[in-house]
Amino acid sequence: MAKIRPGGGYRDLRSFQIATVIYDATYWFCERFMEPRTRMSDQMVQAARSGRQNIAEGSRASATSSHTELRLVNVARSSLEELLLDYEDYLRHRRLPRWAPDSPEALAVRRLGKDDRSDPTDRSDGSHYAIYACWLDHPDPAVRANALICLINQANYLLDRQIEALEKAFIAEGGYSEQLATARIAERSRRKSAPDRTDRTDPTDRPQLSPNCPKCGKPMALRTAQKGKNAGKQFWGCSGYPECKNVADI
Repeated sequence: MAKIRPGGGYRDLRSFQIATVIYDATYWFCERFMEPRTRMSDQMVQAARSGRQNIAEGSRASATSSHTELRLVNVARSSLEELLLDYEDYLRHRRLPRWAPDSPEALAVRRLGKDDRSDPTDRSDGSHYAIYACWLDHPDPAVRANALICLINQANYLLDRQIEALEKAFIAEGGYSEQLATARIAERSRRKSAPDRTDRTDPTDRPQLSPNCPKCGKPMALRTAQKGKNAGKQFWGCSGYPECKNVADI
């Protein structure tokens, strides 16, 4: 069984860096252009904060549970999608112009993000906010909102890729707690099926923590269905996935 893997490292994630810029910019946007202490202003700030904090929390949880990490990153993605709609609504309700995806302004924001490869620790505030300041500190709220829409779309694209990678890793091997659960269920099953013997003296006679795949012979691991009619149910999946996609009921 694998040992606890290192957790954290979220500050080096590009998704976390952009989410931090989005959170800071949203806080100052609402402070200047929204009615103070209104529900909408509070919801926008909290959605931006949730996007950032859940990326960090998921990264920390990765050491013990891949499932928890995946769930928290999905929460971050959902929060930023909610914030995206809020900025789109802000522009539409005030009949302010919306940048087209291929407009010079939108392309400039996206290009600047691709060109930024510096170490965040090189910046005095620990963020990448400064490189977007010409848009995010602009006196025109439409410029700020449009630039933030571009950044949120960038963050969502990165999170979609991150979620896809986490899903594949979870299906293939799970995390530390998932592997513990696999071993625990296998041991319970072994004890139920094993005869009552008190003369077990063979040192090579050891319990098998999980069944072997009948197709390729590799150990099988406990999985939890994420989608479909069997969502939430556990099953045995071959550890050789994706080369071997054999599954078996528990």
